[in-house]
Amino acid sequence: MQKDTSMKEEIIGSETVLEKIKSRTPWIFGNSLRKPKIGFPKMRLPRISLPMPSRSLSVVSILIILFVLQTGVVYLMVRKPPALGSNSAGKAVFIYADVHESFIIEGIIASILIIFCSMGFILLYQASKYVYNKKMAVWILLIGVLMITISFFLLQYMLSVKMGTLSV
Repeated sequence: MQKDTSMKEEIIGSETVLEKIKSRTPWIFGNSLRKPKIGFPKMRLPRISLPMPSRSLSVVSILIILFVLQTGVVYLMVRKPPALGSNSAGKAVFIYADVHESFIIEGIIASILIIFCSMGFILLYQASKYVYNKKMAVWILLIGVLMITISFFLLQYMLSVKMGTLSV
């Protein structure tokens, strides 16, 4: 009694995609196309161990990079705006009255306020670490929320002066 070897048992997940294509379309590939089995040698590459900086150094460097990018260094290099200006009476003006232009000092102040707001959000996160010390958690939350609201309202004030709805 001879068993038919051409019929495969149907086992889910046992066929590869190439075998499924071959079984459904035998006239295209025939028996000439086979998947090669290659055994790759297991090589171990030497590892280089470099000293890692501390987390606080990493956070400080990220904040410095954010500060530099937020001040608009590219804008300062391309447009070369004045540091600050003056109005017709000769008084110093720190905020340019146009939305599309700015003084150097204005970009620096806006960046300081954004970093101040970011520090407030970091304090909100840090407050969750004082679960068992409720008084400390409340103080940190209060300081974080105050930093966020103060920076928000100062940035809104700067924007309203730039839009011309408020005068300095």
